[in-house]
Amino acid sequence: MEWLTGPFEVAFVQRALWSGILVSLICATAGTWVVLRGMTFLGDAMAHGMLPGVAVASLCGGNLLIGAAVSAGVMACGVTALGRSPRLSQDTGIGLLFVGMLSLGVIIISRSQSFAVDLTGFLFGDVLAVREQDLVDLAVALGVAVLASALGYRSFLALVFDERKAHTLGLRPRLAHAALLGLVTLAIVTSFHVVGTLLVFGLLIAPPAAALPWSRRVPTVMCGAALCGVAATFGGLLLSWHLGTAAGATIAAVAVLLFFCSALVSRVRDRRVEYAQPDPEAAEHEEPEQRLEYEHSS
Repeated sequence: MEWLTGPFEVAFVQRALWSGILVSLICATAGTWVVLRGMTFLGDAMAHGMLPGVAVASLCGGNLLIGAAVSAGVMACGVTALGRSPRLSQDTGIGLLFVGMLSLGVIIISRSQSFAVDLTGFLFGDVLAVREQDLVDLAVALGVAVLASALGYRSFLALVFDERKAHTLGLRPRLAHAALLGLVTLAIVTSFHVVGTLLVFGLLIAPPAAALPWSRRVPTVMCGAALCGVAATFGGLLLSWHLGTAAGATIAAVAVLLFFCSALVSRVRDRRVEYAQPDPEAAEHEEPEQRLEYEHSS
């Protein structure tokens, strides 16, 4: 069993494992709402839209987290403003902001002599270079994310299922959407400088999507997503150690692989249920998002 436990006897791999676990928990909390709300493209855009702020902070010797937070805030405000335009679809607005912010960030970074290194670090991070202070920051971010998700649970749930009903019940869906954007921003900003935007987005989307077909309750989906994220972190680090591959990219790849495995197994399960149904109408099944129980109580 040396091949299984040996890599995690090294101190920097242990820190990488713990950072991956914390990021997995943060992303499971925020990513479940992202998947249920259909905000996947927005999550990707925000993950890469932080580049201008990070680039400016890096060139000026400032705090990368502050730069990322400012840039992500500008991105969120821009998406909100463009989303109110009746002549422009939300996807179009997000796409334009995505390309514009990413291009601006690359232009700013290109002024640096270490252009390739800086851009690679932003996209892929360096999970094996995690420090103890980074773990503390991630633990604090996890606490804030869990608290925000718990306090906004009823509003988020109503927003996911029926925005008009949420408004009727006085749950203020616009405010809930803004809070949800803040939760996603928190997950991305606090995690990217440790593991890069590739791993953050991979753990934000793939584990919740993998857990979704197996539960009707949002908290259970979050727990399943957390387990998938932790498994992807452990498996990715193990494969990276033995195969000599990039750790962050390997973790992201394992997370996506787990999603495809989950989708395949759930499809086989649904087919068996369909063939076992005596009534053809009973074989019809809803999408995972629709099968989730609406747990809101007015």
